[in-house]
Amino acid sequence: MKFLDQAKIYIRSGNGGGGAISFRREKFIEFGGPDGGDGGRGGDVWAECVEGLNTLIDYRYQQHFKAKTGGHGMGKNRHGAKGADAVLKVPAGTEILEEDGETVIADMTHVGQKVLLAKGGNGGFGNAYFTTSTNRAPRRANPGQEGQERTLILRLKLIADAGLVGLPNAGKSTFLATVTAAKPKIADYPFTTLHPGLGVVRAYSREFVLADIPGLIEGASEGVGLGDRFLSHVERCRVLLHLVEGTSEDAGEAYKTVRHEIETYGHGLADKPEIVALSKADALDEDTLKDQLKKLKKASKRTPYVISSASGQGVQEVLQALLTVIDQEKAEEVPAQSQEEWRP
Repeated sequence: MKFLDQAKIYIRSGNGGGGAISFRREKFIEFGGPDGGDGGRGGDVWAECVEGLNTLIDYRYQQHFKAKTGGHGMGKNRHGAKGADAVLKVPAGTEILEEDGETVIADMTHVGQKVLLAKGGNGGFGNAYFTTSTNRAPRRANPGQEGQERTLILRLKLIADAGLVGLPNAGKSTFLATVTAAKPKIADYPFTTLHPGLGVVRAYSREFVLADIPGLIEGASEGVGLGDRFLSHVERCRVLLHLVEGTSEDAGEAYKTVRHEIETYGHGLADKPEIVALSKADALDEDTLKDQLKKLKKASKRTPYVISSASGQGVQEVLQALLTVIDQEKAEEVPAQSQEEWRP
């Protein structure tokens, strides 16, 4: 399955059904009168967050979604049926935006959430509705109202507790494969990760979700490499794990490069808690390790962890640090008031 995290779609709700002009003409009924029914309401367009989806690939092959028109009214005071709704099924973490790509209409964060995107048109009144004491046989009926149409943008942001960032080949995919059951592509060349990946970490009798995104390089905010668009997938994370390759020329400069791109991207990502780790420690001799640690500590202004996904060195300590920050962030979140204040 291909990973698709953004799609542009067109939606249109159904028109309302037209009212009917009709009169009773049954034999042996002295006074007939109008009996035209009303038209049915047009179908709505809804977005629903469902389980089992993790990509917007369905919207690559279908971009137009239209609800059905309401049924027309008929004689004998028969009203038209409501038009069938159109339901857009999206994965958790999907943002629905206006065509400008900035105005957020809805943020689908939990399964079962449902949002009305376009309301169907009302049905028209039949001639029976217009009967009055002075107009006993009206010969008019209303047409149904037009439905709404709009162009929307769907943008998927993965929901994870922790996110991995770093330069290409910093060991992010190897770390993900070590601590989770995920099987990302791993190779000794840059940009082996082309799409974000998720894995569930089970450590210390706990579980949390870890997200891996493609590597960032200098100028990513200007579109160099794979760009910085994938940073949107770690916007919802509570903590970032910044991996810096120990075999790089200068660990401090590598750290500064990625931090600059994160700060340029914005959206509050630079303010998130960050844990820094020097990866691939098994490939370094003691002197080189000390030198790289010194440079990284000076650049990040914190004591970095030393890890090796291949040998397992320092991995459990990093997971414990991630869990600690995740617990702190959860404790600081204020639960939303779901019920109004009771009054006698």
